[in-house]
Amino acid sequence: MDVLLLSRLQFAAATMFHFLFVPLTLGLSVLIAYMETMYVKTEDETYLHMTKFWGKLFLINFALGVVTGITLEFQFGTNWSRYSAYVGDIFGSLLAIEATTAFFLESTLIGVWIFGWNKISKKAHAIVMWLVALAGSFSAIWILIANAWMQHPVGYEIRNGRAELTDFLAIITQKFAVLEIIHTVSAAYILSAFFVMGISAYHLLKKQNIEFFTRSFKIALVVGLVFSFIEVFEGHLHGADLAHSQPAKLAALDAHWETSKRAPVYLFSIPDEKNEKNFIEFAPIPGGLSLLAFHDFNAEVKGLKEFPKDERPPVLITFGAFKLMVGLGFYFCLVTLIGWFLRNRLVENPLFLKIMLFSIPLPYIAIELGWIVAEVGRQPWIVYGLMKTSDAVSPIATSQVLTTLVGFILIYGLLGAAGFYLIGKNAIKGPEISAA
Repeated sequence: MDVLLLSRLQFAAATMFHFLFVPLTLGLSVLIAYMETMYVKTEDETYLHMTKFWGKLFLINFALGVVTGITLEFQFGTNWSRYSAYVGDIFGSLLAIEATTAFFLESTLIGVWIFGWNKISKKAHAIVMWLVALAGSFSAIWILIANAWMQHPVGYEIRNGRAELTDFLAIITQKFAVLEIIHTVSAAYILSAFFVMGISAYHLLKKQNIEFFTRSFKIALVVGLVFSFIEVFEGHLHGADLAHSQPAKLAALDAHWETSKRAPVYLFSIPDEKNEKNFIEFAPIPGGLSLLAFHDFNAEVKGLKEFPKDERPPVLITFGAFKLMVGLGFYFCLVTLIGWFLRNRLVENPLFLKIMLFSIPLPYIAIELGWIVAEVGRQPWIVYGLMKTSDAVSPIATSQVLTTLVGFILIYGLLGAAGFYLIGKNAIKGPEISAA
């Protein structure tokens, strides 16, 4: 393995592991803020116990997210120095804003929330958690804007052999960034909702703290239902935008090889990348891809053969990750819709509760698949159409990257095991004060 592959593996491993914790931080903070607000409004102690129970899980998760996220930004200097030198004027400014404003603000506010019990008013304490949620989202937005610029670079000029910022507003307001923010934040809310519903289902199956976990389940169900449908609709808009911004990725998502009008979507197919065709094509929907991409059954959709082989993304990985992600997206819509009709009879439907319990990992899988689609589907570009990944890697020894890659895997593995153990242990234990 060469330094390029090892550096890609290291960054992918660190990023995907870090993103096991980010979505739960984003979504769970909003749910907790709502629970604490309900406590302030109603003075119902059950809401207070809910706030503290889910807050404990939130804090464990947040700590792991901070620890695993710090190393990511350093890799732009150690493993991707040529990238940093070429586009650092743009990319670096976005990361600097995130770190010096949103991240420090979020961390400070969390400190106030942890140590502010009985030291500030109930209302002020609840407001702090809303500010934590807003700061977390603000932090995510800047990271997603930076990633969106890599996917669809705008607002720059090439001067003196490097990309220089010319229009900051264009970068932060471009359509690709807006769609990516909505898509990722919605996914975080879905994951957090399924996390709460799954843990609540576990306790309801055991008939423990029924009122407590029924309320928790219902609050999360509303969030999960709303954002599952938002995600599907936005995903369609995002896919349609790819027809203009990243046509090679769009073709890879559906293994579409030949440029054609009235391009079909196949309900089932398997790509044969070597021979530039599909092994199997089953149940075509004529014009389906044209409709999804251009809202016109007769529109022409570029096929993969339209692009040079060295500028096509890995088709099988991109295609497979996309299909699984879409399938899970529709699954989330289905089970939350069923949950809505069963919301007042949860304890009487143990099968549904078991389904929700075992569904906890599925939003995690869907989000990781989404990042595979986004990042692998962008290859061979690190900045789409501007800089190839092979030109961005640092000129360092393979042995150095291999050593750090092994170190990351071992350390992150231990952190992950400890973190998920603590989350699982406290989730199973339940609230310290029973509110049955």
